[in-house]
Amino acid sequence: TTYLSLENALEKAKDRNASVRLSELDYKISKANYKQTDATFLPQITVGLNAISTNNPLNAFGFLLQQSTVTSMDFDPVKLNNPGARQNYSTGVEMRLPLLNLDMYYARKGAKLQEEAYQYKTAYTRDYIDYEIKKAYLQLQFVYKSTEILQSTLDDEKQIYQSVNNFYKQGLAQQSDVLNAQVQINIVESALQKSKSGIGNASDGLAFLMGDTLSDRLFVPDTLVKAPETAPSEIMPVDRADIMAMDKSVMASDMMVKSSRMNFLPKINAWGSFQYNDKKIFKFDSNSYMVGVNMSWTVFSGNQNRYKLKSAMLQRDKYLQEKEQYVDKSRMELESNMRELQNLTFDIMKCEASVDHAK
Repeated sequence: TTYLSLENALEKAKDRNASVRLSELDYKISKANYKQTDATFLPQITVGLNAISTNNPLNAFGFLLQQSTVTSMDFDPVKLNNPGARQNYSTGVEMRLPLLNLDMYYARKGAKLQEEAYQYKTAYTRDYIDYEIKKAYLQLQFVYKSTEILQSTLDDEKQIYQSVNNFYKQGLAQQSDVLNAQVQINIVESALQKSKSGIGNASDGLAFLMGDTLSDRLFVPDTLVKAPETAPSEIMPVDRADIMAMDKSVMASDMMVKSSRMNFLPKINAWGSFQYNDKKIFKFDSNSYMVGVNMSWTVFSGNQNRYKLKSAMLQRDKYLQEKEQYVDKSRMELESNMRELQNLTFDIMKCEASVDHAK
């Protein structure tokens, strides 16, 4: 057995619980996905080395122009028609710079909202695991208290059996009374054994929530004390982390709808390249550059953009429906728990009255 305080259990679960770690990984993945959209504004730079050999007359003469080695003898019709094998080694840098891509702009905003949604999910997961730890710890306390009470009850039942058995030997009780007392002992012993098994189950549950390896170790909690009577709120907060996460997901899907609409507009990008060309590898005798601006407009994409927009709109509607269903279900569970709390409060009053009557 190992003593375990509630504060220690909460601290262990904070860093080692599997659900918390998975939620943190989901958040990091969403953050990395958002960082990918930096390409909306940042340039793309590519460095390359090409080695080409050809006897094609047009390309062979083009190599001479690129290498800046054209002479008057190269215009000899015989050489132009039969240049032989010529090589060109080109080392260059290419750059593309986005100027106006509205679809990527709204996709970036959607990725940011999705990152915020996972941030709220992580916060809710932490709160939920804290709640599960407290509930499991209270269950462990309850099982220990039940075991203590059942053990006391068993001692009483054994004394009753001993008394009834003595009465039977003296002819003051029947054998059925002795058997009935033995049956009561068996019932309490069975309940006590189940309660002791419950200690192991509750300990395993706590170990799992804390991220510990399951073993035969039993946890010993603090003494069970009566919980303070604080009236919980009957109104479900709208800023609860899980609901806020769903709100962010709906907003992210709305951004994806806008991004799909922007696919119908033109895109403007700048580009440039700088090259070295030589007939020998790793030589940089001749250089050239090209820069330009490109505007492209996909007028018809085979209905791809059209149905991509429709899919994004349906996805947004799906998120809205899921959120409304989740909120309604959460409100129903809250009301059900409040009614159950009233029932338990009434049961406590009845038990206290029974205790007073027994006294």
